[in-house]
Amino acid sequence: MTTEIYRDAWGVPHLRADSALALARLQGLVTARDRAWQLEVERHRARGASAAFLGPDALSWDVFVRRARVDDTARRCFSALERQDPETADWVRAYVDGVNEGLAAADAPEFAAVGLAPGRWEPWTPLAVWLATHILFAGFPAKLWREEAARRLGPGAVGLFAADGPGSAGSNGWLVSGDRTVTGQAVIAGDPHRFVEDPGVYQQIRLACDEFDVVGLAVPGVPGIAHFGHTGTVAWAITNAMADYQDLYRERLRRTGTGVEALGPDGVWRRVARHTEPVRVAGGDTVEVEVLETERGPVIAGGPEGLGDGERLVDGEVLGDGESLGDSEGLVDGAPLALALRYPPRVTADLGFQALLPLLRARRVADVDRAFDLWAEPVDVVQAADVEGGLLHRVAGRVPLRAESNGARLAPAWEPGHEWTGWHEMPRAGLTDGVAVMANQRGVATELGVEFAAPHRADRIRALLAQRRRWSASDMPALHTDTYLASAAPLLDRLSALEGLTGPAADLRERLLRWDRRMDADSRDAARFATLRSALVRRLAAHPAFAGLTTPPAYPEVFLPWLALLPRVGFALEHLLRARELYGIDRQRLLREAVEETAETFAAQPDARWGDTHRLAPWRALPDPSGEAPDAPVPETPALDGDHDCVLCTSAVPGWTDLAARGPAARYVWDLARREDSLWVVPFGASGLPGHPHHHDQLPLWLEGELAPVVTDWALLTKESDHG
Repeated sequence: MTTEIYRDAWGVPHLRADSALALARLQGLVTARDRAWQLEVERHRARGASAAFLGPDALSWDVFVRRARVDDTARRCFSALERQDPETADWVRAYVDGVNEGLAAADAPEFAAVGLAPGRWEPWTPLAVWLATHILFAGFPAKLWREEAARRLGPGAVGLFAADGPGSAGSNGWLVSGDRTVTGQAVIAGDPHRFVEDPGVYQQIRLACDEFDVVGLAVPGVPGIAHFGHTGTVAWAITNAMADYQDLYRERLRRTGTGVEALGPDGVWRRVARHTEPVRVAGGDTVEVEVLETERGPVIAGGPEGLGDGERLVDGEVLGDGESLGDSEGLVDGAPLALALRYPPRVTADLGFQALLPLLRARRVADVDRAFDLWAEPVDVVQAADVEGGLLHRVAGRVPLRAESNGARLAPAWEPGHEWTGWHEMPRAGLTDGVAVMANQRGVATELGVEFAAPHRADRIRALLAQRRRWSASDMPALHTDTYLASAAPLLDRLSALEGLTGPAADLRERLLRWDRRMDADSRDAARFATLRSALVRRLAAHPAFAGLTTPPAYPEVFLPWLALLPRVGFALEHLLRARELYGIDRQRLLREAVEETAETFAAQPDARWGDTHRLAPWRALPDPSGEAPDAPVPETPALDGDHDCVLCTSAVPGWTDLAARGPAARYVWDLARREDSLWVVPFGASGLPGHPHHHDQLPLWLEGELAPVVTDWALLTKESDHG
């Protein structure tokens, strides 16, 4: 058996082996060498054990993972995979064997910093990592927000606040057919928007064996190339479909002498699966977690006593211990409420790993299409093209058929009519004038979702593509880096109608009305607009009309980003400003106050630019790892172009912070004419080792909107080793 490791100029691994099994083992080995600490963090996060070395800040996540049964679901899915697709199960095992071999020799400095030794991966660990990475992608905590908004402000508030909320994940993706390119072959381009992490969430890699030769972006800890790949004859990419495929059920639970029971839709109390698990916390006491699972799914918040600490959740209200919880509150036998999560892999024991090998083996669009028929989690929009002119634009994944109300709000578990009754057929779409665009807006997946991203990014990409008839792969970075902010219009329209300003406030108004609406890092006007926007957001969020939403119910901390009022106002600002009436709020008065505050701010700092405050703030498991090499410091919060609704989507939280934790986790351009003309970049580098030459060497490219070439000629690569 021959296996070979090559590297390109950016340290990207190009792996070659005789068979798919040998290649999977080699992929696991090289990933463990390059990303040992990252893999260890992801393994612990998937098991709900990260607080053991990251401390109390990680506890809420760990408790959620335990209660949601992530690791147990992965085990179930792997057992089903062994029965239904033993070839893929063996392939995953080979990857895990490679990971364990690589971790055995790992010397990442972070291990010493926290006194941790690499642990052992199990065959189902890649499935657990995949599920833990994506379980919040559908944004089910947004249902908690919609429940609160509707209860406090009425049903109309749900639409007013509809937006791509905090914590959701998106992407830009566009497919240009051959009749719109200079080569006559299609181009696929885009950039997934996720929390930017260091090391990065995507791994540039090439996998070649006797069966296939694929370049693409892999998820560290998961074999193959799932999301973005190019085989030479066919290429594919995905964006988040924004589908709603997870349900939250309000459960009525009660303790009995022998356990816990839940009330079902038939009026019968039934035994709930129950056990406890200890969660260790570095620097703190071990926490005992009660894990409950009803017929709907795992209980992720609350229990027989409510949400904890003497509080009980009753139809959205938190009541203290001294308050009655009798039938007058709509309860049965005084039972308080808890929340159970129903999600497809827990129901079907299928994470869609059966799609991974067929994707690597794909030669034409039809092969990619068949592979994505096996896709399960998360639900994505797929775009693909091949060298014979084949094109694909479809949704892939599992979305349950159930009552429409399940998608918008919490479903009462004790009432009939909220059961899952089957699965949606995945919709498909064609191209318009040779172009397909998906940027999380309402589109091909509309029938499957509740809330989508605003259409600004998708509309802007279409408008840019319409500016010329023929495009090349090298033209695409200009789209990746476009900073036009269409969502500025509602605020600027109200500013235009604001009269009676004098002095610096009047000057600010005139300046912003002349502004080109580009959120460039060196723009003084963009800085003024962002400051004005934040000042207005804070005033709206502080208005007494929204007072009921300022303190969310006592849900677990991991869900609080979806329940925070200030980000909700910031991301829904254009809806709130365009609404005919907004709960009696005098928006023009608040805008006047915000203009005057902003004018005063910039009188003291007239040269301030957007990039002074809009800077990158990536997530790191150890913010200050002691092993960081002194001659290769982590770049401190570099300035960023873009904004939330720009094609260059670098998301800050208006009114809260200009720092951006989310943005393009990679950029790619797949050229079907010549794979070697394809391009890509990641925010940091191919290596996860602090001080390594390829740890952060792609960051300057990423910041400037440049991409590196995809190298496919083995003669241009440097051979690192043979691995027998």
